[in-house]
Amino acid sequence: MPTILIAADICPIEDNLPFFKSGDADNLVHDLLPEFQQADLAIANLECPLIEHASPIAKTGPTFGESPDCINGIRSIGIDVLGLANNHILDHGSAGLKNTLEVCARAGIATVGAGSNLRAAREVVVRQAGSARVGFLAVAEREFSIATKTSWGANPLNLVDFVRNVTERRKDFDYLVVLLHGAHEFQPISPRIQDTCRFMIEMGANAVVVQQPHCLGGYENYRGGHIVYGQGALIMDEAIYRKEKSFHEGFLVKLAIHADFTSTMEIIPFVQSNPVPGARRMRPEQEQELRQRLEERSRWILDEAFVETEWIKFCDTRKHGYLSAMLGHNRPLRLLNKNGLLERVLYGKRRLLSGRNIVCCETHREAVQTIFDAGLV
Repeated sequence: MPTILIAADICPIEDNLPFFKSGDADNLVHDLLPEFQQADLAIANLECPLIEHASPIAKTGPTFGESPDCINGIRSIGIDVLGLANNHILDHGSAGLKNTLEVCARAGIATVGAGSNLRAAREVVVRQAGSARVGFLAVAEREFSIATKTSWGANPLNLVDFVRNVTERRKDFDYLVVLLHGAHEFQPISPRIQDTCRFMIEMGANAVVVQQPHCLGGYENYRGGHIVYGQGALIMDEAIYRKEKSFHEGFLVKLAIHADFTSTMEIIPFVQSNPVPGARRMRPEQEQELRQRLEERSRWILDEAFVETEWIKFCDTRKHGYLSAMLGHNRPLRLLNKNGLLERVLYGKRRLLSGRNIVCCETHREAVQTIFDAGLV
């Protein structure tokens, strides 16, 4: 039966960079290489535009962009499709994304989830795997990379459009894989993310894989479909996270498609960029421990009360940082507000209620988003 191999984030930066440029598959995926070679289709998320010249956009967070030569490593691994719907694909503007698409096309690698406008970015890419026509769709949460009707970027996570898109293209594929670039870093599941993934299965997806949290989030079989809430990065050596154990753990998702287009899922654990270069299988005792953790977490996340409680705990640890960002604090003010001092002294509950209304009310939130998206400020 045909198999699909799904890998998460590829970011050819820092100490892994020379191995991507030279096309050194053996040092990029080590003993995982046979998995890519044996799969009928392999897909991963490219978290870094491939650029000729730097043209960084104004944004918050890190900006990635590396040489087109990095496609040598990606091609040598055996990636057939690259998802581009993520928060970094527009880091160097339309020129960077355009060049990335051209580099991938010349290398014979299909792309999904980004393009010259929203119509191109939302395209479902269909590839044959044995007797199955496999559709790939990629979406990203709204940060600084999103396409519009007239501008380059990534396909936004929009459930209304998702339903329309799947309905329009359903006759073209037998099996649908959705890559969802979303959720919080190191907190891979929330009530909204779980509800979104389950809804996508209800509306026709066969597998939904969350890629972005940089850690493992568990998985579930929902109404016959597979949901993975974070599978870790495939190859990403980012200095600020080198001490985070969870940043270096990951697993490949291997889907075997049966004749009736149902499927079974297998995971293949690995460690990545620890040590550099690349990703490699875990030692047997490491793998056993990880599988036990994943199975335990996968049981917990079936309890919606557990998911909500964990999300509230996470938000409680980040509340002052979020409020400082919303109130426009600079670094000294953020430090003063680390424990909520400015919130209590300068703002008080009544003034914060105004912020609450703007953020929580759909119409007010839409207005603020339009103000920024349309360049009105």
